[in-house]
Amino acid sequence: MKNEKQTFHDQGRRDFMKQSGLLAGGLLAMPVLSHANYFSGAKDTIKIALIGCGGRGTGAATQALSTKENVELVAMADAFADRLKDSYNNIKEALEEQGKADRLKVTEEHKFVGFDAYQKAIALADVVVLATPPGFRPIHFEEAIKQNKHVFMEKPVATDPAGIKKVLEAAEQAKAKKLNVVVGLQRRYQNSYRELYKRVQDGMIGDILSMQVWWNQGALWIRPRKPEYTEMEYQMRNWYYFNWLCGDHIVEQHIHNIDVGNWFKNATPASAVGMGGRAVRTGKDTGEIFDHHYVEYRYADGVVMNSQCRHWKDSASRVDEEIVGTRGRIICDKGLIQDHKGKVLYQFDKKKENNPYQTEHDELFAAIAKGEYKFWDAERGAQATLSAIIGRMATYSGQIIPWDKALNSGINLQPATYAFDANPPVMPDSDGFYAYAKPGTTRYFS
Repeated sequence: MKNEKQTFHDQGRRDFMKQSGLLAGGLLAMPVLSHANYFSGAKDTIKIALIGCGGRGTGAATQALSTKENVELVAMADAFADRLKDSYNNIKEALEEQGKADRLKVTEEHKFVGFDAYQKAIALADVVVLATPPGFRPIHFEEAIKQNKHVFMEKPVATDPAGIKKVLEAAEQAKAKKLNVVVGLQRRYQNSYRELYKRVQDGMIGDILSMQVWWNQGALWIRPRKPEYTEMEYQMRNWYYFNWLCGDHIVEQHIHNIDVGNWFKNATPASAVGMGGRAVRTGKDTGEIFDHHYVEYRYADGVVMNSQCRHWKDSASRVDEEIVGTRGRIICDKGLIQDHKGKVLYQFDKKKENNPYQTEHDELFAAIAKGEYKFWDAERGAQATLSAIIGRMATYSGQIIPWDKALNSGINLQPATYAFDANPPVMPDSDGFYAYAKPGTTRYFS
C-alpha cells in the first residue's frame, strides 16, 4: 500500500499540476539557497517571524514556540499596531505560563506595521508564520519563498483563482529550493483522521461511492465601523465579510471538510454546482458574503461529494464528514467505521487523540531542525482552496463551474493598490450596503 504522501504525488499532484501548466522545465534544477536547510540540531536557533497578528496568528506563533526545538520569535508584522501589540502581549503571557518566555526575542525595532511590513519581518527569519486574512496569502507566500524561508501558512491559501496560480508558482520554487511548507489544514495532522485514512487505503470501506461534508454553526463576530476608519481599514478590520479578504465562509472555514473529502478520495472535483444566499446575513455590517451554501462536487469518476455550510443562529450545528463506500461508511468526527448493517469495523480510541494544531508545528520544526525536506503542503492547500472557491462561484452564479476553467480564468478579487487611502474592490452604496452575488444574474462564464 502506498502511503499518503506517495499517493498524493502519484495522483493528486500530477493531475493538478498538469491542469495548471506550471511545471517549467528548468525550474527543478534550481540550487538550494536557504541556509535554513542546514540546521544541524539543537545548537542552532531557528528564527521565526509572524506575519498577521490576529487570534489565529497569535495561536500559531505560540504553538511554533511551544515545540521541542530551539526556536525564537524575532519579528512580527501586521497592518495594525494595536493588533501587533495585543498579539505580543498574549504570546508573552502564554510563554510565561510554559516557562519559555526567553523564546520571545522581538525588539521594538522588529515590530513592523503597514502593508509592506511583511517583507521586513520575513528578512529576519528562517521560518515564517503566515496568518493574515487569506487574501494576502499569495503575495506573502511568494515573498517568503523568494527570500528562501520555510513556511507555515494558515488555510485558505488564496481567495481567487489568480491567487491560486501565484501560490502554485511559488510552491514549485519552494520544492526546487527544498523549503518545507505546512498549511494549517490540521485534520491531516490529527491522529483519528490519519488512522481513518489508512483504513480507507487498506480497503476497509471498499470503493468510495459518495461523501457528505458539513460546517454548520451559529453566527460569527462582527467588528463595528468607527468614524475614523477609511473604507479600506474598515474592511480589513471586518475582513470576514469581504471576498477579496476572506473568500466567504465556504472558503475560510468549510475548506477543512472539503479537504478531507479530497484527501480520502485522492482526487479533486472536476466541477461544482450549487445554491446559496443571504437569508439572515442582510445588514450593512455583513458585507457581501452569503450565510449558506450547498454544493454538489462531482469527481471525474462520477462520485459526488455533497457539501453544506451555514451560519444561522439557533439552528442545528454539525462540523463533520461522512464517507460512504461499497463495504461500509466512515463518520469522521466519531472516529468510526461501520458496515452497512451497523456493525463496527473500527473505532478510534479517543485517548490516543492529539492536538493537531500543535502537531503540525511539532512535525514541521522537527524536520527543519534535522535539515530534512518532508513537507509540500502548498499544492494540496491550493487544491483544497480552489475546491472551495469553485463551490463559492457555483453558489454565487447558479452555474456549473468546471475546475480547469476556473483555475485558468484569471479571476482576481484583489485591489489595484494596497493602501489605507485606496478604495477596496467593493464599495458601499449611498445607503451603506454592499452589492452581493445573485444566482442566475452573476455569471463567470458564457
